[in-house]
Amino acid sequence: MSAISYLQYGGKLLAFLPLSESGTMLKLNDPSLLKTKNFIDGQWVPGSAGTIDVTNPANGEVVATTANGDAADAARAVEAAARAFKHWSRIPAKQRAVLLRNWFNLLLEHADDLGAIMTAEQGKPLAESIGEIGYGAGFIEYFAEESKRVMGDTIPTIANDRRLQTYKQPVGVVGCITPWNFPNAMIARKAGPALASGCTIVIKPATETPLSALCMCELADRAGIPKGVINVVVGDNSQEIGKVLTQHKKISKFTFTGSTAVGKILMKQCADGVKKISLELGGNAPFIVFDDADIDAAIADCMATKFRNCGQTCVCTNRIYVQSGIADEFTSKLKTAIEALKVGDGFADDVTIGPLVNMTAVGEMKALMKDAKSKGAEILVGGKTHELGHCFFEPTLVTGLTPDMRMASEEIFGPIAAMQVFETEDEAIERANDTEFGLAAYFATRDIGRVMRVAERLEYGIVCSNSGVFSTEVAPFGGWKQSGLGSEGGKEGIAEFFETKFHSMGGIES
Repeated sequence: MSAISYLQYGGKLLAFLPLSESGTMLKLNDPSLLKTKNFIDGQWVPGSAGTIDVTNPANGEVVATTANGDAADAARAVEAAARAFKHWSRIPAKQRAVLLRNWFNLLLEHADDLGAIMTAEQGKPLAESIGEIGYGAGFIEYFAEESKRVMGDTIPTIANDRRLQTYKQPVGVVGCITPWNFPNAMIARKAGPALASGCTIVIKPATETPLSALCMCELADRAGIPKGVINVVVGDNSQEIGKVLTQHKKISKFTFTGSTAVGKILMKQCADGVKKISLELGGNAPFIVFDDADIDAAIADCMATKFRNCGQTCVCTNRIYVQSGIADEFTSKLKTAIEALKVGDGFADDVTIGPLVNMTAVGEMKALMKDAKSKGAEILVGGKTHELGHCFFEPTLVTGLTPDMRMASEEIFGPIAAMQVFETEDEAIERANDTEFGLAAYFATRDIGRVMRVAERLEYGIVCSNSGVFSTEVAPFGGWKQSGLGSEGGKEGIAEFFETKFHSMGGIES
């Protein structure tokens, strides 16, 4: 096995750690952050089902080989979390907050390394990965503080011989499945409020991006969070592990971020045990541009919402509706902005858009383009796999969409901007709401009356006017309709992890 070599650079001691026989190198200041075993009951353990190769979508090379856990490993993690819950749930909120604050500080301290690990396994540009570390850490910080402000109530009594109170108590062990598109933030958004409330957690990360989850565990351990409080099981048998996390008798709550189709399956599995559930599911976000909008600002917002993470987010713009009076100008400027994107390996300088996560995603983009072209759509930019090969796909602009095209109604999880033209405000709202999803919606206008009307009429859990960025730990994140149940972030986010107990105290006055 190759030894670790060191090089002094920019005042820091960098470690160059060989990660595969193919020669892939990942530069880390702290190579001990790279973990490849499952984290169960405070221990790094191998998987019962062998190993999984984690590959870099930019070049297809193996980044690392991790443990491959199974249902038995997941069950052991649940048992460990149940044991830890007895102690963790009784620690005063202020003490839990101190430990979570330690974790937050360590995440920020090692943001460069965590970002590098994420880019290697997920593909997004390094600056974007490092930004996600800060975003995710914000949830840890916020919920550490919020845990000290969870209050019960004293209810006016109905008789002099009794007093009425409510308590907030942690629900118990939490089962959690997270996606590959935000492998740090999606864990932080769930583990932060779970641990802050006094719950313990078992996490199954996506097999495409397990390294981000495992290095978070390493830092949680360094922060002093007790063994068994946070557990991670990596495994490619998602169906069997999912059954454990939804049906084990010691699981009290289940939380999932992913597709609506999978969410429905997991929801059914939770039903037998009447588990508390939070689901953050698929989206089909409209971006509406009215003819009185600031077009340049709308272009910037549209680019941010469409091409962040190569279009691989549940809140990415999916359907662009532009009012007819400005359609030509908007289209021309959007085309220019898309052409300016720099595609490449996330570690390369000035890259603004990386690869799709795998070849399956590339195949889906090709299928969407084939369908649109066969039905008369016009491709103004891109439309095919990128000359870089591997998992790269060209940033694309499609116009002339019709309702029978797949990308006019399905979620586009990639770098394809699909544009349609509308005439009236009522038409835009009707078309925007004509979907089974209701996660995020965007619109641009300088008419304050229209701002209020449209925001109120859009059937979405998150509405953004004249802005392309809304994600923050201090506000609730959740969808309507088939985009999910419950909220993450804000005071609503921590409420998901508590049960309310009503206490009627009698015998006070004879």
